[in-house]
Amino acid sequence: MADPAFDPVAFDQEQRTDSPGIADLMEPDGMHTTPTVDYGIVLRGDIVLELDNGHCTRLSAGDIVIQNGTRHAWRNRGDEPATMAFVLIGVEQDG
Repeated sequence: MADPAFDPVAFDQEQRTDSPGIADLMEPDGMHTTPTVDYGIVLRGDIVLELDNGHCTRLSAGDIVIQNGTRHAWRNRGDEPATMAFVLIGVEQDG
């Protein structure tokens, strides 16, 4: 998203097509909670996982995070891009 060629409009359209409903869960500051079990794998670079209690964890290439409906945000606080792979598995909601 920091690349000068990044097209936020095209990204938004693609995300809404490929992952319907996910964009609607995003808060203005990037925090979000999804009804999924998430597997996040850092492929390249460094990234910070911020949790809703303010705790931040720096992750590097090779690190893996598993979350289950955790409110969180991803922050790239460095000068280099970070590349991650995610697998989101939907879970049934109570109620």
